Amino acid sequence: MARLPYLDKSDLLPEHQDLLARNLNLYRVLAHSPRAARSLNTLARFIRDGSRLDPRLRELAILQVSYLTRSAWGFSHHVRIGREVGVSDDEIRAVAAETDGRPTALDPLARAVLQAAREMTLERLTDLVVTISFYNGLVRLLETMQVDVEEDYLPYLDEFPLPKT
Repeated sequence: MARLPYLDKSDLLPEHQDLLARNLNLYRVLAHSPRAARSLNTLARFIRDGSRLDPRLRELAILQVSYLTRSAWGFSHHVRIGREVGVSDDEIRAVAAETDGRPTALDPLARAVLQAAREMTLERLTDLVVTISFYNGLVRLLETMQVDVEEDYLPYLDEFPLPKT
């Protein structure tokens, strides 16, 4: 169940009703923030219609990300779109096989695209989460231990002051 109610055209001001030209749940949730919805839609349209990336490779990458993140909405929608641009059912099944490290009949470029999508989704995201988690712990340690800022670093706080507690 969505965390926000799905909006209908009748829920929107007339100038925003075009956001629901396609009755997709994604748009019905995004319509809660029309400016954000328009911004995301602009980027999505570029990716789908303006990018020079081969549509088949684009869809394989999107399927890989959706598969890894277990995004039922993304995966189901892009199975359909993938088929529309020539991705075969065997290639769709190959996303799971490649994820599991099993051999596939995908061409080397398609395999490289899937590998890049996996690395971007898993490794860099993991590194980001580890970095954020570590520094959340470290700053609490610094404050608990009342570690002083070295004199050479104090000018940075004058230039970029922190909010007062």
